[in-house]
Amino acid sequence: ELVRQLEYKAAWAGRQFVQIDRFYPSSKRCHGCGFVMASLPLNIRTWDCPDCGTQGIDRDLNAARNILQAGTVLLAGAES
Repeated sequence: ELVRQLEYKAAWAGRQFVQIDRFYPSSKRCHGCGFVMASLPLNIRTWDCPDCGTQGIDRDLNAARNILQAGTVLLAGAES
């Protein structure tokens, strides 16, 4: 139901709705370099990347940036 409403509202506003894979590791992936953690328990609230050194980013903000990047890639692929 939520997806249907989002699709409807996007169309109403003249926007496109893009849905990424529900198993995309948005919380475990570094938005800067793409490194993926094997595990990231829910009690860990900040993202610290051991690969590129990004530190102190709220895990939800990191996930939101990853979702935006993934959606942008899907949208770009649909338009070409």
